[in-house]
Amino acid sequence: MSNITQRQQAGKNKGDVVKLNKFKWIWMLVSMIVLASFTSACGIKSGITIGTQTYTESKIIAEMYKALIEEHTGLKADIIPDLASSSLIIKAMKRNDIQMATLYTGEIFNSHFPISGTKDRAQVLKEAQDGFQKYFGFTWMNPLGFENTYAFTVRKDIAESNGYTKISDIKKDMDNMKLGVDTTWLERSTDGYPAFSKAYDIKFGQVFPMEISLVYSAVANKQVDIVLAYSTDSRLKAYELQTLEDDEQFFPPYDASPVLRSDLLKEHPEIEDAISPLIGLLDADTMISLNYQVDIEKKSEREVAIAYLKEQGLLKS
Repeated sequence: MSNITQRQQAGKNKGDVVKLNKFKWIWMLVSMIVLASFTSACGIKSGITIGTQTYTESKIIAEMYKALIEEHTGLKADIIPDLASSSLIIKAMKRNDIQMATLYTGEIFNSHFPISGTKDRAQVLKEAQDGFQKYFGFTWMNPLGFENTYAFTVRKDIAESNGYTKISDIKKDMDNMKLGVDTTWLERSTDGYPAFSKAYDIKFGQVFPMEISLVYSAVANKQVDIVLAYSTDSRLKAYELQTLEDDEQFFPPYDASPVLRSDLLKEHPEIEDAISPLIGLLDADTMISLNYQVDIEKKSEREVAIAYLKEQGLLKS
């Protein structure tokens, strides 16, 4: 093929590419317009998207929100599960990708805005409500009735035989106790083991670092005497474990609350009315039991949520 023919062919190929690229961009533009029209037709503003974290209780509660909203308002609710962290939840709410989630009052300690640093439960709640409204435009509702925080935990037989009900009760036996604990907690300076030891004047005889998922079986199998667990984990029930009261209030409160975009509530105040029966209803034992049904008995989050709401007389359909 001559150089002229090659250049002509190259020009033709280039023209074809330009046409293809032009067609591609036209098609993308048409698709965007169609998608926008579809979104508008489906009425995004007449619905709500609820985000959840990766753990069970946030998914169960989201199903409760959804059921109550759909039964008591004219709105449709969708759920986006398994958002990896509270910070991701907050970012998604700020972008309006989701409009609602369950968050915990101790979130204020993650440097979102200035705080006093108090661990007083009522004051932490107030700072969460005021701060997230001021800096994010979120309405932080009153707590659901439980918190999910770190909790020192022992087998029930040990608690009963030694009269353990609060953390300070174990001080007399600390030299002979083996602690199983999340590895990362040992290394944290402000709210980890060093600060805990100073606050309670407690230092355990032996400390065994391990993954948080292993601490429950370790204490149940008598490999350790006490562990640092999560206060609403279903394995507390599965392994018959008892949490000890944090009588020095070392850990900040992590009370669970529904949190919604304030602009959504302004447009649809009926949402708050629909979910308000949940406020103060869910104590720690209830949440452990609901988590147990999903994690251990392998029921679905929706099945457990609907059954509980019907049991409480909050749902008919």
